[in-house]
Amino acid sequence: MPKLKRPDSVERATDFVESLDRGLRLLKKFGDKSGPMTLSDLARAAELPRATARRILFTLERGGFVATDGKLFTLTPHVLTLAASFLRSSQVVSVLQPVLDRIAAAAQEISSLAVLDGDEVVFIARGSPARVFSAGLDIGYRLPAFCTSVGRVMLGQLKNIELAARLTAMRREAMTPQTATDPKKLLATIIADREKGHSLVDREAEPGFRSISVPVRRYDNTIIAAINMGAHVDRVSTAEMIDRFLPLLQGGAEEVRDLLL
Repeated sequence: MPKLKRPDSVERATDFVESLDRGLRLLKKFGDKSGPMTLSDLARAAELPRATARRILFTLERGGFVATDGKLFTLTPHVLTLAASFLRSSQVVSVLQPVLDRIAAAAQEISSLAVLDGDEVVFIARGSPARVFSAGLDIGYRLPAFCTSVGRVMLGQLKNIELAARLTAMRREAMTPQTATDPKKLLATIIADREKGHSLVDREAEPGFRSISVPVRRYDNTIIAAINMGAHVDRVSTAEMIDRFLPLLQGGAEEVRDLLL
């Protein structure tokens, strides 16, 4: 009699490594506040027993990811090797980086690449004139998807019913006085942006800052990322963004479509 194969969901459940999950959860809690943290603070933040958190921290210390003076714990620069591994292995970063550099030089403004991570966007690459990173969004920076131009063009790939449910369920806190938080208004805005093929967000994500984005599609038309350009409202008008920045972004996104798998 042939052996019955277990469902994938069952296999995933049995293959789940709880200790690794706890370690990663604790590691992320270092980003909740600046400066060193005590064992008690970290255990409480990660919702772990103190003894469990202690074992995880000493394991991370042995691996070089955490340093301690016996009371306070801090991350070490070795943690950045994890991010570096992602950036080196990410096809979308390797393909888009030359494009970001070129359009940033043409516009004399910083350009950025972002991906969707849950209800947030994460900036994973950027280009700037003369490669001078003196301003703009840092790599790894996170923002809510609903109020950012990159987030809206990526959310626009969802079907209307799914998008409405997603917007209703997600946390929608105002980032500035201009931030739209009503799910019905956001739904209409994202649908309109989908039809236009770009999103322009004016002072909703950060005070005094506006940005314009286009989706990055792979060969099968699936949206996998977004690229944008932003500037302070005192320097660049919305009209200039559409007239000068939008064609550069559209050209860059179209150029890489057949290169992305």
